[in-house]
Amino acid sequence: MNKKNIFIFSIALFIISVDQLTKFFIKINFQLNQPVPIISNILHLTYITNTGSAFGLFKGLSIFFILFSIVVIIIVFYYLKRIKNNEKTLQFSVGLLLGGTVGNLIDRLFYGAVVDFIDFRIWPVFNIADSAVTISVVFLIILLWKK
Repeated sequence: MNKKNIFIFSIALFIISVDQLTKFFIKINFQLNQPVPIISNILHLTYITNTGSAFGLFKGLSIFFILFSIVVIIIVFYYLKRIKNNEKTLQFSVGLLLGGTVGNLIDRLFYGAVVDFIDFRIWPVFNIADSAVTISVVFLIILLWKK
């Protein structure tokens, strides 16, 4: 395995690990729908489950999102060889995308729904994997825009 792939997979593994550890912590320490204020009226930890996509859209389509996640993972693996060694931002973005996609896929496969818990009160509740995917998509759009 080359340095490029080690970097991408290290980012992905880090995201998967942090995502799954935080979700595990939430599941064993919180009751479903229980909000715990971290910064009152700004940031809460609220344990919810989500059968839809990011931000709670398209609820009840778990099978679709499982298949979609698998397709994203296959596409990432297919395009790995096309990423150049000097494209560090692209490598980082792909690592985030892979890690976030796998993190939420694990939830869908093992629990039937994604565990969300970061609650800013003015935004739908989300998790680490959602954040990684969102950041990766923003980076990828910027990188494609520059080309």
